[in-house]
Amino acid sequence: MRILSDAELAELLDSRVFRLISDAADSLGVECYVVGGYVRDLFLERPSNDIDVVVVGSGIAVAQEVKRRLGKKAHLSVFRNFGTAQVKVHATTGEEVEIEFVGARRESYSHDSRKPHVEDGTLEDDQNRRDFTINAMAVCLNKERFGELVDPFDGLYDLEDGIIRTPLDPDITFSDDPLRMMRCVRFAAQLNFFIDDDTFDALLRNRDRLNIVSGERIVDELNKIMLTDHPSKGFVDLHRSGLLGIIIPELVMLDVVETRNGRSHKNNFYHTLEVLDNVASHSSNLWLRWAALFHDIGKPKSKRWEPRAGWTFHNHNYIGAKMVPAIFRRMKLPMDAKMKYVQKLVDLHMRPIAIADETVTDSAVRRLLNDAGDDIDDLMILCEADITSKNEVRKARFLDNFRMVREKLADLKQKDYIRLLQPVVDGNEIMQLFNLKPCREVGILKQTLKDAVLDCTVANEREPLLALLHEKAKEMGLETANG
Repeated sequence: MRILSDAELAELLDSRVFRLISDAADSLGVECYVVGGYVRDLFLERPSNDIDVVVVGSGIAVAQEVKRRLGKKAHLSVFRNFGTAQVKVHATTGEEVEIEFVGARRESYSHDSRKPHVEDGTLEDDQNRRDFTINAMAVCLNKERFGELVDPFDGLYDLEDGIIRTPLDPDITFSDDPLRMMRCVRFAAQLNFFIDDDTFDALLRNRDRLNIVSGERIVDELNKIMLTDHPSKGFVDLHRSGLLGIIIPELVMLDVVETRNGRSHKNNFYHTLEVLDNVASHSSNLWLRWAALFHDIGKPKSKRWEPRAGWTFHNHNYIGAKMVPAIFRRMKLPMDAKMKYVQKLVDLHMRPIAIADETVTDSAVRRLLNDAGDDIDDLMILCEADITSKNEVRKARFLDNFRMVREKLADLKQKDYIRLLQPVVDGNEIMQLFNLKPCREVGILKQTLKDAVLDCTVANEREPLLALLHEKAKEMGLETANG
């Protein structure tokens, strides 16, 4: 990060937008400051188009004056119930700059709500209510003090030291608005900072307060943690603080290692986080990362001790896939195609491993391609990320075998097998031929045809498939509709 003087801050803020805000505030005779994340990101040299402006007076009045001066180049939205206004400025580069204006205020809270009682206040009151010291810095925009940093809580030093700390008593900060606990972990993950010891202890003491926060707001913070370069950092902090047990207790259940007869299984919680980081290093797909987080979620329910084999987790992928919808519903995650995608990858994540050997058959790969469909490449990323063995020889062997699976997949795609995977005789025709309604027998007949096509034992053509169909139906004691 850069340590910027007031003169350097003034130079960085010397743009038409900030000078216009300055002139508008001066014309109304009010103090005006840019605050929060925009100031923090100036020092961190991170781009930001979202600007928060605090006015000691009416933020709406300054916003209206800014809009008047910008004319058609800006759009004004006023939210009188909240005492705020937003100006969207259409920049010449085509990017849109959003400026939020609010009057300086002080807040008080009731114990059962994170909605504050708001009163007009001073700049000091406004900085006191901020979540973290690094977000409590302000830079004056008035002409006489343009570029002057106001940093009452030494947020600049915390930025330099890489520390997340609350401006005031962290117990009050977190109890007043428990969502700040999630934001604390999220900022630490995004910026690769450490959480101050006193602040972290307050997370532990106040974790149960998270229960008054809506699932949607929690998920929004989780998604931001998930999209960081190393999401494991955020989930370790969530776990250590006790917050993860409130949000996703199924993950906490993975943090158990049992030993019997001197034989232990690996810690599946930290294995999961390693897989998550491995996926994150190869893909920015948010839902693939959720699939990585949940890929072993079924292991606690499937864990068994077998004297000869040791610890086993048979069918944990199937059990985990069954758990996904309930977890998504409880957490207010989307119950749509995104959930189905995560569920499918959890269910299929053991399949490539099962066929990753030196004798990968076309039939096995063809079945995998049929079941994974368009998500086959994401599935392979997940499965390769799942190889976390510390035995480098074993790890290299698995990855080399996965390379062979990928080569087979590419070959099959090139030959357009996908088009041929579904038998030309479908379930509707089977029901008509044998005068059946949807039932178990129809499913058996469909699967017989599908297996034959996938195994290439019968050509995917009507006549040979119908012959096989009638042969199987005869075994089952079924007669055609015309007798």
